[in-house]
Amino acid sequence: MNQGKYVFAQLIELISHKQFQTLVNRHNGDYKVKDFRCWKQFLCMAFGQLTHRESLSDTILCLQANAGKLYHLGIGDLVAKSTLSKANENRSFLIYQELAMLLIAQAKQLYLNDDDLEVSLKGNVFAIDATTIDLCLSTFYWATFRSTKAGIKLHTQIDLKTSIPEFILFSNASVHDVNVLDIISFEANSFYVMDRGYVDYKRLYKIHQSDAFFVTRAKDNMNYRRIYSHPKDKLAGVIYDQTILLNNHYASKNYPVKMRRIKFKDEITGKVLIFLTNNFHLSAKEIALLYKHRWKIELFFKWIKQHLKIKSFWGQSENAVKTQIWIAISVYVLVAIAKKKFMLKQSLYEILQILSISIFEKVELNQLFQQTQIQYFKEQNPKQLILFD
Repeated sequence: MNQGKYVFAQLIELISHKQFQTLVNRHNGDYKVKDFRCWKQFLCMAFGQLTHRESLSDTILCLQANAGKLYHLGIGDLVAKSTLSKANENRSFLIYQELAMLLIAQAKQLYLNDDDLEVSLKGNVFAIDATTIDLCLSTFYWATFRSTKAGIKLHTQIDLKTSIPEFILFSNASVHDVNVLDIISFEANSFYVMDRGYVDYKRLYKIHQSDAFFVTRAKDNMNYRRIYSHPKDKLAGVIYDQTILLNNHYASKNYPVKMRRIKFKDEITGKVLIFLTNNFHLSAKEIALLYKHRWKIELFFKWIKQHLKIKSFWGQSENAVKTQIWIAISVYVLVAIAKKKFMLKQSLYEILQILSISIFEKVELNQLFQQTQIQYFKEQNPKQLILFD
């Protein structure tokens, strides 16, 4: 029998405890705390995320059922529900926000050479989007959204080459998506792919002035005039490729230079899409392919909501909610780091599912997933009778 470390402990070892403690000291997280420090709080919450616990009570109950193993997980003594709840309510979420950003920086270095884009580009390619997380107004009164409901919005910028988040911001759900463009620092020679909810000509011109490129979809009521028509390739789905200028007084004042307008038909779905960009070097088909990869950010939101616990919150205050979400993001990035460091072939979803039932196994991580790989293979028996012949 393997007498090594638990799978959970091996995964957590990917986080530098020294760097974590630096973040805690910066925000006085352990001020006047005797035993249940921020590190133990993080371990409990990460355990709940990795094992798909449904609530704070569920997490504590599961920990209590494995009380003899808590020392080897780094948690130590049994934890009371009230202790963990108070820690989530009172200790600054900024500790876990900065931890997530620290892990994101590590993941970016590991995935630096990964690129599954269908367009070869030297610069970075980012997608910007937001998702709304609905909350109960009577419980989360601070997250005002509408008269009958509450909610928070998760604004995200994701690197499309690596699928690693680059920028994350929380706001009330009532804040419009486009406002995040006022905060993001745009990199020269990088592409920013967005849906048409981000079409604001003044903000798009800011991207243009930063020597960066945007790719978005045109609104139906767009008022413009054609300056020049580029050669089109209908076999590639390009219906037209135009250079345009805006007509409206305020629009032309906010974006006074030329823009490119491309009408494209997807041969698979049959949908006709109209793109706007300030890039005149890539072909029209390549612009369409860049926008196609924007769906990676939708997959990120779907993955986070489905496989990590942020739909059901384990605290009511703003600090508790943000603590839970930042720890969930940290777990997502930690799994991504483990995938690269241990050279795992499974998807992030598969890795998380296997981890959730193997937390207390004493198997080396890479061996755990090699054994799982073998189980996927089903040997065909040539002597097996066929029911329908």
